[in-house]
This record gives sequence, structure tokens and C-alpha cells, in this order.
Amino acid sequence: MKPTTLSDLRQLKKEKRKFATLTAYDASFAHLFAEEGINVMLIGDSLGMTVQGFDSTLPVTMEDIIYHTRCVRAGAPDSFLIADMPFMSYATPEQACENAAKLMRAGANMVKIEGGDWLYDTVKRLTERSVPVCIHLGLMPQSVNLLGGYKVQGRDESSANQLMADTLALKDAGMQMLLLECVPAELACQITEELTTIPVIGIGAGNGTDAQILVMHDALGITAKPPKFAKNFLKETGNVRDAIRLYIEQVESGIYPDQAHSFKSSFSSMTAI
Repeated sequence: MKPTTLSDLRQLKKEKRKFATLTAYDASFAHLFAEEGINVMLIGDSLGMTVQGFDSTLPVTMEDIIYHTRCVRAGAPDSFLIADMPFMSYATPEQACENAAKLMRAGANMVKIEGGDWLYDTVKRLTERSVPVCIHLGLMPQSVNLLGGYKVQGRDESSANQLMADTLALKDAGMQMLLLECVPAELACQITEELTTIPVIGIGAGNGTDAQILVMHDALGITAKPPKFAKNFLKETGNVRDAIRLYIEQVESGIYPDQAHSFKSSFSSMTAI
């Protein structure tokens, strides 16, 4: 199999061809996902909740992400891997560079960091040093204590404007990919159109983004209390491989996510953004 590259993902966006992604944490599932056509995987700090049993992502360490990145790379040698930088591992540009290097050496093709325009210098520093960066905006799980819980972001006009401003600032800094979590579908669509060459991955952000991602446990119905945007594809198919194929098919066709798995703005027009 030919390795998947960032150039391939940009080309998919250019051709308006949607692609499906999943989180992965071990070699066995990574290998299965790759065999069924998942060419982009995220080693998410969600492992703190799905694998380690914590109630948030905050306890996850660099050592945890490094270990799981190596495992996923072993199972999916040709896939494009995005590795989360865990809580407080990128508090300064210097710290971000040091920790990003560890993840790239472990097998990541890109690192993902949560935050707005305050990350400008960090993103610029990383990209200048050949580390591709995916920015995570909207609901940012590492900020759960500031946000007061896991809530939809960008629903009102002011916060929607701020999300767009953060997006444009980090685009200027050099981000190579954007992940939008739990934002209104209209806003996510507008941001996706604004970023003409940067792939946008959505999770709870409607079907107007270039790609979709789900935590694998949500997609396979393992999560006890799944979020509204999640869909249990295993329930519809009865086996894991068919579930992954169905997920890919519905993402590529735009069937998933539908309105039932998306959120709306609390104001009527997006023209102010």
C-alpha cells in the first residue's frame, strides 16, 4: 500500500471527496482499520477515558501517547497518523517543540494541539521545524474545567466570531489541518469553505466538513453513554469489519452525520462572521 500523505489529504479536499478517520490506540485495531480503508488515524488523548478509565483526558501523559503511537504505527505502517499532545505538554513553544519531536520519532506524521490564537507562536515554531500541526477548536476536552463541562461551542454570534478569528490566525501561523468538535453545522461549513487548502475534520460538526472522525469506541457502540453526535455502526452490521466499511461509506456519501447527529446555532444568520 502506498503511504498516505498530507498532500493526499489536500488533494481529497480539492476534489471535494470526503474521507473517514477514527481514533486508534493499539496495533490490532489499527491494522484492521487500515485493511478496511481508514487511512488517517488519531492517537487521541481520549485514551484516558476509553483505555485508562479516567473521567477526562487530563491525566494522560506524553509517555502514554508515545507508547500508543508506536503501537498504532506498528499496526498501520502506511497510514497517516495524528498524535495528540496531552494536557500541558505544549505550554510554551519550546516545550511543544521538544515533545512534538518525541511523537514524530514514535511514528506520528502530525501532532494535534488544542487552543486558539494564543498558539500562534507555537504553531509557527513547529511548522518552521517541519512538524505539521492539526489545531483542535470548538469543544476542547483539555479545557473542560474552564468550559464547565462538555458543551457545544460557537452557538452564539460572539463565540462563533471568535472561532473564525482563531481559525484565520492559526491558518496564518501555518496550521496544516483543523479539527472542529461540537460546533454548529453552519459554522463548521463556513470555516471549511474559508480554509480552501486546509483539510477540516469534524466531530459533532455536521457533514459540511472535509472529513469525519469518531472515537472508535463510540463508532462500535462500546461507550456506555455516547455523545449525541456518535452513531453505533456495529449495531447496524453485526461485525466490526462491516461496521467500519459502513462508517466509511456513510461519511464519503455525506449520509453521516445527519441532522440528528449535528448541532445548530442559536442565532439565525452567519453573515456576521
